[in-house]
Amino acid sequence: MFDITLITMGKLKEKFYISAAEEYAKRLGAYCRFKLVELPEQRLPEDPSPAEISAGLEKEAELILSKIPKGAWLCVFTPEGKELTSEQFAQKLSEVKISGKSAACFLIGSSFGMAPKVKEKADFRLSMGKMTFPHHLARIMVLEQLYRAEAIQAGSKYHK
Repeated sequence: MFDITLITMGKLKEKFYISAAEEYAKRLGAYCRFKLVELPEQRLPEDPSPAEISAGLEKEAELILSKIPKGAWLCVFTPEGKELTSEQFAQKLSEVKISGKSAACFLIGSSFGMAPKVKEKADFRLSMGKMTFPHHLARIMVLEQLYRAEAIQAGSKYHK
């Protein structure tokens, strides 16, 4: 069975987000071994300087890089990434599986993004579009799209 890891910065606090995340994680379990890794965001001042942001992202990068499963295909969510339809995303994930990889890892960075060295390590950069979403909602959207991609690959009626 294929392994999917989702690395996120920060923890969910609102019950409705937690409930939605748990539901999609449960659904994903029918298609893959799913693991969620929540990492702490670096605490920054109220109005951080570019240097403080950069230093915080570098500290986060070390933690992120240590949590990526060895040999996993890495996809980072970043505004400058490629936009895909749900069908194209399912196809991309299918291609990863066919390539012989046994695991994929997806990363949602912190509110300030992610360090360049994390983006450079990525096998693929994916954008959720030009709109800005709260990170907690983005997590739910990514979980739903992972589930949808697996359902599409399985020929399920979930995707209409």
